[in-house]
Formats: sequence, structure tokens, C-alpha cells
Amino acid sequence: MWHSERMKKWVVRFVSLLVFNIVVLLIVGWLTPARVGWAALWAGIVMTALVIWVKPLVEKWFRSSAAKSAGGRTKAGEKLVEFFIAFAIAFLIWIATVLFTGVSIGGGFFGAVWGYVLPPVILLIGWAIYGAIDDRVEEHAGALYDRATGSRAGTAGSVDTATPPVPSPEAAAGRRELNDGLTDEQRRMLDELGG
Repeated sequence: MWHSERMKKWVVRFVSLLVFNIVVLLIVGWLTPARVGWAALWAGIVMTALVIWVKPLVEKWFRSSAAKSAGGRTKAGEKLVEFFIAFAIAFLIWIATVLFTGVSIGGGFFGAVWGYVLPPVILLIGWAIYGAIDDRVEEHAGALYDRATGSRAGTAGSVDTATPPVPSPEAAAGRRELNDGLTDEQRRMLDELGG
């Protein structure tokens, strides 16, 4: 059970981030000289894999390198270093996405400059938005996953305490019999004798 929950978590995280990255890539293709088009699907898969598995390692390496000189920086300097680390990571992910997919950069020299500088900024904005809403997105995607696989949220065999099951007439009669020891027929007969 633990293994399937873990797999579900990874699938939900990957798919929800994939959909979000495809939307961001289409926006990049619309606002910059980058040509995304139909390559958005494969580029989204590559970018999502990079964000989930490579980005944390690169970010850890950059942060450990920056921490060596953290003592000599002001608060504003620290914020600037944080921004440059985030931009450098987005830039590297963008370069890898362009290299490994059908995304291309057009528009001559200035188009190439803007095609490599502007998309990482858009990626940073997109990831900030996703970071703010990821719990809700992944919760909704998890519900869709459960519906698609026919499984229920939570552990197997768990009872939903929010809505108790409606008992069948036979079960209700059995419950009444347990309470006073009389069947429905015996109860009717006593009611007729008494009334």
C-alpha cells in the first residue's frame, strides 16, 4: 500500500507540473523569439523531469557555493544572490530544454539574446505561481488520479466518516432487534395488543 501511495504521489506531482510547464512553455513561445509550437509537449516532459530531479541538486550545489561568502553580504546583497541563483538554475534548465527538444530560438542576434534571457525570467515567474498553488493543484490532480484508477483517497478499507452509509431496511430491522430483542413482526403484534 505504501508503495502505491508513493507512486501515486510521484505521478500526480509529475503530471500536474507537466501540465503547468506546458502552459508556461506556450506562453514563452508567444512572448519571446523562442519557437515552441508542438514541441511544447516533449519540452514539457523534459523540463518537468529536470525540475523534479535535477533542479534540487543544482540548487543545493549553488547554495552551498554561495554560503561560503554569505558572511560578507548585506541583506540586500543576499536577496540579489538568491535571485541570481534562481535565474542561473532557470537559465540552465531552459538551455537543456532547448538542446534536448524541438524548441528553437529565432530572430537573429537580438532574437537569440532575448530568446535565451527572457524565457528563464518567465519560467521563474511561472514556478513562483506554481509554488503558491501546488498543494491545491496536486490535491485536485490526486482526486482525478483516484477517479481514473478507481481507487479511493486514503487507505484501503477506510470508512468515510463525513457521510455515514445509509443502512438497508434489513440492517435497520436487525439493529432494532438487537436493541430490544423483538423482530418487526413481534413489535407490531405488541403494538396491536396495547392499542
